[in-house]
Amino acid sequence: MNFIFISPHFPHTYWEFCDRLQRNGVRVLGIADAPYDQLSAELKSSLTEYYRVDNLENYDQVYRAVAFFAFKYGKIDWIESNNEYWLGQDARLRTDFHVTTGLQADEVQAVKEKSAMKKFFAKGGIPTARQIQCVQGYYAVEAFAQDVGFPVIAKPNVGVGAGGTYKIADFGELSHFFETVQNVTQYVVEEFITGDICSYDAVIDSHSKPLFESMTVWPPSIMDIVNQQLDLSYYVAPVMPEKLSALGRQTVEAFGVKSRFVHLEFFRLDCDRKGLGQKGDFVALEVNMRPAGGYTPDMINFAHSTDVYRIWADMIAYDKSQMASSYQHDTGNALSLPWKDEYYCAFASRRDIYSYRHSDAEVAERYAGQMVMQERMPEILSGAMGQQMFTVRLKTYEEVESFVAYVHEKA
Repeated sequence: MNFIFISPHFPHTYWEFCDRLQRNGVRVLGIADAPYDQLSAELKSSLTEYYRVDNLENYDQVYRAVAFFAFKYGKIDWIESNNEYWLGQDARLRTDFHVTTGLQADEVQAVKEKSAMKKFFAKGGIPTARQIQCVQGYYAVEAFAQDVGFPVIAKPNVGVGAGGTYKIADFGELSHFFETVQNVTQYVVEEFITGDICSYDAVIDSHSKPLFESMTVWPPSIMDIVNQQLDLSYYVAPVMPEKLSALGRQTVEAFGVKSRFVHLEFFRLDCDRKGLGQKGDFVALEVNMRPAGGYTPDMINFAHSTDVYRIWADMIAYDKSQMASSYQHDTGNALSLPWKDEYYCAFASRRDIYSYRHSDAEVAERYAGQMVMQERMPEILSGAMGQQMFTVRLKTYEEVESFVAYVHEKA
């Protein structure tokens, strides 16, 4: 089996995807724009061959790289980056080289455009916030805001994370948004929903069935964190609510997801909302056909004492998992978990613009027995996630709250 991995060096832990593929007997071929000497030793040893292009944004260069591998090694079975940024290019390459294992060029719109996602949510009977596209014009959006009530949220129709997102409080701000934001017709406006953002993170087989599931809980103010450069914290939970598992599987079916690692985002309502659900219910936000960003896959491993890199590679090679394939959900009763150990894995980061009461060294010392990751974030991720991160493995939610408070306490 020939697997082309696009940009396997970023994030730096993605060498583990390549390593598990190689262990499963897959020939892993890498394409990126980083010099070979800058690749980690682990990544180098996981690749059969590496093709460096001058610029991954240049489709012709990447096309020629794939063509070279196809000429040298024969039919290409998979092309994947596991990265949101390259999702469209991955699909185009698959279509051009007749690689059928993955999204094709004409299927990307449904999983990249927020407006297109709404149609699939509706088809699957999945509750989601009401939305309007700004291309319909100011007066249509004004009427929409009048109907759903302020505040409303404006976000790029195609975008990653909370970048370029605006919270609009009244008609004056709505008018200002239309007058000042570039490419305003490429935005959508949605009704404002409050609550935690809970992601359904799963490895899906070719029959649209999960081989593994996990829940990550993100702060409800993620937009403010990005736009106002606030401190960030989030955590992977030890168990998943049955409601989220059911809705995640329902979403996978609605979108026809096959053979992918997915990151599906939902609001957990903090109050009853007419037409959407009661407090504690889940409402769809958006779908992402790739793993959760940053080092979240590693956090999932630490939380569940597992190896999602291997589970994903097993899905690629065997369409099943060689590890435990079931998962205990939170039913409110005593749990008997199939995994060896279950934890909360919590992330808290700091920004260089702030002064903190406790030094980095003090944080490291206090949580020495529980710290699983501690490092400076890559510059490309620091805008959203801060410059210095700490990740710990804890037994209780109360410990998570204490950890976050300690890391973020200001001087």
